[in-house]
Amino acid sequence: MSQAMLSKVRKLLAQAEDPACTPAESAAFTAKATELIARYGVDRALLAARDPATDPVGDRVVEVVAPYARDKAGLLAAVADPMRCRCVRRRHGSGFAMHLFGFASDLERVDVLFTSLLVQAAHGLAGTPVPPGEQPGAFRRSWLAGFAQVIGARLRAAEAQAASGAGEPGVALVLADRSDRVQRRLAEVYPRLRAAPRRRLAGTGFASGADAGRRADLGGPVVGTGTGPERGLGR
Repeated sequence: MSQAMLSKVRKLLAQAEDPACTPAESAAFTAKATELIARYGVDRALLAARDPATDPVGDRVVEVVAPYARDKAGLLAAVADPMRCRCVRRRHGSGFAMHLFGFASDLERVDVLFTSLLVQAAHGLAGTPVPPGEQPGAFRRSWLAGFAQVIGARLRAAEAQAASGAGEPGVALVLADRSDRVQRRLAEVYPRLRAAPRRRLAGTGFASGADAGRRADLGGPVVGTGTGPERGLGR
């Protein structure tokens, strides 16, 4: 991402993260930042189709630490997948090492947005009281699951909108080819990869977390409710 674009996106996300912002202001800042990130992703894909050296396939490892490491890893996956990146979760100490695969520009986009969304999630959890009698950890895990699900859906909508608005033929084929190349790279490194078992959450925070995901408007259509710093997510 160019320094000018990166600076603009980070400034918008910093404003969205500010606790003094109203939900409407935070939504506007985040929507604009995500629109720029999605448009940039399509532009870089089209450029790389003409000159592959400008945007090689690569990988990076992101450490996700406790508390709520698995839930943060779920948020990272929800951000990575719509941006045509793939991730493998590996146990690392009390947390996880997330091995991400993708084109350089997409990995950069994931990093910028995930960092901001961690801060926004921390603020959202801080402002959401745990219902009386409920175990705080269970509630917060289910809250983060709702938040991640809605964020993922909105990012998919933003990416689709950017692709359809590019105004160039063959965009869908270019993006599909990029996804295939990333998947092949992952398979080369992890030829015997297995899917993790589906998780069951007992907390009642899913709907509240989904509402927070909707308030962090990502510039796409509103979706319906489904069934900073790492230190910001308290126990």
